[in-house]
Amino acid sequence: MITGLAHICIESRDLEATETFYRVLGLKRQFDFRNKQNELVGFYLAFANRTFIEIIKNTTVGGEGIIKHFAIEVDDADEAYESLKNAGYAVTEKEFAGDNNWMITCHDPNGIFIELQQYTDKSMGVCEVDYKP
Repeated sequence: MITGLAHICIESRDLEATETFYRVLGLKRQFDFRNKQNELVGFYLAFANRTFIEIIKNTTVGGEGIIKHFAIEVDDADEAYESLKNAGYAVTEKEFAGDNNWMITCHDPNGIFIELQQYTDKSMGVCEVDYKP
């Protein structure tokens, strides 16, 4: 069912400085998140194996560097949904997300938000989001 860690999401006040830091480590920008005003509000930084760090802009005081969530890549979102539901966990219905992935979400027992994503052939393009930092 699980095929790997899809991504973690880090909030950043300075997208350029964050990208520069991770570029030194060899990560390259994969795709962008842009809001309806076409403002860059985040991006994915890619490892070589379809694992990513999602950087999302946050202008809130004290919000910098917080991990918002992490995502696990699954090969079958329906199976993951049924497994969690049958075990008694609250899980969202499967949806086709703006980044062209099938996704379900839940919280772990510690309250950490988790996305379970099933990539498609159209994943990894530009993703328009309804987000304004």
